[in-house]
Amino acid sequence: MTTSVFIDGAAGTTGLEIRERLSGRSEFSLVALPDDLRKDTEVRREALNDCDVAILCLPDAAARESVSLIDNDRTKVIDASTAHRLADGWTYGFPELIGAEEVANAKRVSNPGCYPTGFLALVAPLVRSKNLPADWPYSVNAVSGFSGGGNALIDRFADDRTIAWRGYGLSMGHKHLGEMQRYSGLKHAPLFSPAVVDAHRGMFVEVPIPLAAMGSGTGPVRMHKALSEFYDGSPIVTVGPLAADQSELLLRKDAAPWDGMKLHVFFDGMGEQVRLIAKLDNLGKGASGAAVQSLNLMAGLDAETGLSLTA
Repeated sequence: MTTSVFIDGAAGTTGLEIRERLSGRSEFSLVALPDDLRKDTEVRREALNDCDVAILCLPDAAARESVSLIDNDRTKVIDASTAHRLADGWTYGFPELIGAEEVANAKRVSNPGCYPTGFLALVAPLVRSKNLPADWPYSVNAVSGFSGGGNALIDRFADDRTIAWRGYGLSMGHKHLGEMQRYSGLKHAPLFSPAVVDAHRGMFVEVPIPLAAMGSGTGPVRMHKALSEFYDGSPIVTVGPLAADQSELLLRKDAAPWDGMKLHVFFDGMGEQVRLIAKLDNLGKGASGAAVQSLNLMAGLDAETGLSLTA
């Protein structure tokens, strides 16, 4: 039995990548609208109510409208926008943190943001295991390929080849902060410093940990052990070896699509400073790959089915 899927917003970056991942998969049948009817409300209403799963790749307001157009209790929804990440009645689509069974049984799933995915993967397990305090004022430094900004930012980098780095979110209050704080269990929202570089895809998310100043009693060995145990057996999230001497991490311009995530624990020789770093694809585990992972679970399949997990 196939699961019918309607991607509302299939012409955007995330929608196109989801469609590519589902192409040729016999478990799913895609509902497609003609280009001239993609924004027709009544045509969308019919598609949303006829499909088994609707995946929303839309701006927040449009995503809320799509949900309001569903008038049955059968259609399941995966929303890739920010609109429902903190909303009641929605399951946060991060199976490794929330639980695969929770996502599999959900009717409404909100796709995590790309930056929060890296931040939460690093911090949430360490807060839960008491290796990091919940009341510390954390900061997070992150850099992403420009595709994370959608078609407008992709066009801007294409039109202006002098741009090498674009820092933003300088007025604070970034839309990702709410989910970072809630799903990590922190008392304070982190100080978030995002940037975009001249690469199409890929990202690093870093959380610096001044252990000596914290006086928390933990250390890099315990932190690495806690992360390794938390993600043990995961085919999607892996933890690299504990390292005090690795010289560099690289983000390549020609990186292929990747739906995994790799976590790193780097530390100084005294174990007084730690750099927690997550490497992922902003279009993979940070967006489209995560949506397909949730879709797999909601369709009764293994989470990693059809995903690209070779970096």
